[in-house]
Amino acid sequence: MLLRFIVLLFFVFMMRTLLLLILFLTQMPVWADHRDLAGWVDPRIGSVGLGRTFVGPSMPFGMVKPGPDCLSMPNAGWAPMPEPVKGFSQTHVSGTGGGQKYGNVLIQPIRLTDTPTHTPLLMPNNRVWNQPVYVQRRTAEDFSLGYYRCSFSNGITTEITTSERCALYRLRHADGLFVDVASFLGMDSIPNKREAQQFVGSSIHLVNAHELRGHTTVRGGWNNGGPYTVYFCLRSEVPFAATEVHDSLSAKILFRTHPASNDPDSVVLVKVGVSYVSELQAQRNVCGNDFDTQLDTLRATWAALLGRVPYQGTPKERRMFYTALYHTLLMPIDKTGEEPAAYRSPMASTALSADRQLPYYDDYYALWDTYRTSFPLLMEYYPERATDMVNALLNIYLHEGYMPDARSGDCNGRTQGGSHGEVVMAEAFARGLKGVDYELALQAMLKDAEVPPADHEKEGRGGLEEYNRLGYIPYGIPRAGTRTVEYSYDDWCIAQVACGLGRDGLYRKYLQRSRNWRNLWRADYEWQGMRGFIMPRDANGQWLDSVVWGQSAVYHPTIAYRPDTKVAPWYIPWWNTFFYEALSAEYSLSVPHDVPGLVELCGGDSAFRRRLDIFFEQGHYNVANEPSFLTPYLYHYIGRPDLSAQRVSQIVRDNYSDAPDGLPGNDDGGAMSSWLVWALLGRYPVAGQATWLHIPPVRIPEEAKAAPTAHLSPSQKAYPMPGGNPMLTARFVLNRQYRNWPLAWTLETDTLRMVCHGNEYRIPLSVVEGADAFCWDSPQWTGRSYTCRGTFLFISRAALRQLLRRHRFVYDGLTWREVERRKGVVHVRADVDGTEMWIATDRPLPFVIKMMNNKLGIDWTLE
Repeated sequence: MLLRFIVLLFFVFMMRTLLLLILFLTQMPVWADHRDLAGWVDPRIGSVGLGRTFVGPSMPFGMVKPGPDCLSMPNAGWAPMPEPVKGFSQTHVSGTGGGQKYGNVLIQPIRLTDTPTHTPLLMPNNRVWNQPVYVQRRTAEDFSLGYYRCSFSNGITTEITTSERCALYRLRHADGLFVDVASFLGMDSIPNKREAQQFVGSSIHLVNAHELRGHTTVRGGWNNGGPYTVYFCLRSEVPFAATEVHDSLSAKILFRTHPASNDPDSVVLVKVGVSYVSELQAQRNVCGNDFDTQLDTLRATWAALLGRVPYQGTPKERRMFYTALYHTLLMPIDKTGEEPAAYRSPMASTALSADRQLPYYDDYYALWDTYRTSFPLLMEYYPERATDMVNALLNIYLHEGYMPDARSGDCNGRTQGGSHGEVVMAEAFARGLKGVDYELALQAMLKDAEVPPADHEKEGRGGLEEYNRLGYIPYGIPRAGTRTVEYSYDDWCIAQVACGLGRDGLYRKYLQRSRNWRNLWRADYEWQGMRGFIMPRDANGQWLDSVVWGQSAVYHPTIAYRPDTKVAPWYIPWWNTFFYEALSAEYSLSVPHDVPGLVELCGGDSAFRRRLDIFFEQGHYNVANEPSFLTPYLYHYIGRPDLSAQRVSQIVRDNYSDAPDGLPGNDDGGAMSSWLVWALLGRYPVAGQATWLHIPPVRIPEEAKAAPTAHLSPSQKAYPMPGGNPMLTARFVLNRQYRNWPLAWTLETDTLRMVCHGNEYRIPLSVVEGADAFCWDSPQWTGRSYTCRGTFLFISRAALRQLLRRHRFVYDGLTWREVERRKGVVHVRADVDGTEMWIATDRPLPFVIKMMNNKLGIDWTLE
């Protein structure tokens, strides 16, 4: 009996051991695969071309994003070789368009033999200071998740990793560091240039032989924000031998003789702690880990987050999927504990919780981009982060008075379309996201919907009074079409939250307002076989077949308005166009809360399918435009998800890849990448509704295929510059945006042929001789050919003769009077508008060598 018991006990023990072994063996690949997910991330994807993604190391939603800043100062700092590198700064954004932001606290490892050049720095008093810069050329570089390395031609190698608030640098063969606290991305010598950062002040001082501290204050950038201050604490493992501080703008430090100085592999570890609060906070933020330990910590953190979204596919598909997921988790950035002083005061509201600090996130860049696909992804797979981000929006509302549509550098701005905090709140509410005060959320949403802001570019709803009074925003108010359509959806979102909270009166009110998009629906308008479009309408209710641009009191140039019209003839004022970053053809399909109503207005299911087919086949779909994200899935609403699947698959295969140019547009803080994530998973979220549209997961051929570039027809290719006359540079100032384009001309048999920025202007000699108006066709889009009925950048010879004889002339309906005459130049001013011109009198053509205060928003200088 005892023997049988022992045998039985042994058998049970062996079976248990075998089961544990089987469990271990079956779980081991899963664990290994989970850890290896970081290896599928390729930071190069989307870094070249339109994507503008950040290539340096970052923790998830990390505040510090250290990386190289190239001399051309791209938005994310990095540019491909052979572009020179001016150093490594600690703060960057990812995937953004428009003006640069951040690029603060630049460090550059140097050799004793390196000599600086200089770059202009505009000081607060508008004087220009020549700031030293140590430009280096890369001979090699390496990218992987959480790690960047490059070698310079002078023999220095720099490796970078990071924690949430501290950058770590491992330097080989460096004799010292140049620390530049005054530089930033987008440095320019033009005061108050739109979307450009401007220097406010800085300081730098030596604390001891291992440590430098200081700060830099900068204002402006993409969101035209107020001043923000970045404090830093730089700590070196090797002591400093000498330190030179230059006017609180920069410092040059040399390392003391290293114990292994004769070793060609000698290494210096430098850490840069960053804070938006104080130097002492920056010191506390210095990471305690060594380089390799922190790199391991970073990758383990990323692996755990990436592993929450299971995905199986080919190696190419996994690279694309996990890199896209990685991009989605870079922004906004977690600055909890680094918020502005007012948020940290004892009087700060604790409406969300009495037992924990209110979360604070910055760099919502912008909700207009991310509410459609990024926020649903965060709420689905990272609800604790999404809860903090939603509460941070409410935290900002409590202190600023409005939720931001965009925010950077602790400042709200810029509002692009609607007030899309409403969609984010509605999505959270529909999902039942816990830990959010939805009564407070409704209060914040109602503030957007009812109270016009003092600065509509910064926050709130521009054109709100007209929208609430007329039921639409009339043409002439910036982004009238975009705002009408998007406010309608925002109001629908308010209605849903109000309904769920039992506020029936508010529900009915905002549900009715959500139909306002129909007030710009021109049902009888036909174009390219499609009928019915969102079109411009004036305040009197009249439809506009053509629209005026510019602000002249006399001269009113018009443009015929069609569903493919951009109404931005000179690049700027694109911010003031009827639709923002999209066309009527696109926005007329962007009504996510009322697709059945849209189908009905288009003539029913069959007509709607024809419309979608025409829309795609005629090339009106733009994958790089967020308002079009939902469009390929609209076939679902007429019972044809198979057609949605076909369209989405084709879009992915034609526009995305695992190459450096593998994103079709600005990633916009992960918006473009999160759209791809959903396509590869086979479902699409309808934001604000917690609704899914399902398709088979998109598969991508394994063979290498770079994202396609546009194929240009002969008429779209840049026209060659004609010879025979000295080439000029046309330096345009377009509503505070600056463009420098080459200009050349030649006389043919009966035509003056001018080429500007690769565009051809053919001007009959009769126009050259006798015109009384300018040609305002834009040189922005390379490859256009214009036959002009007016002069381009010059006045007619008849007008010049009239000016010289009568001291005045009429052009573009304006009377221009002589102000001053000098050798070779006459200065004139328009009677009504006050526009000024300086006209050459001693050149083959009477060029306007300078145009200033032009009410059309187009000034220039010819050099």
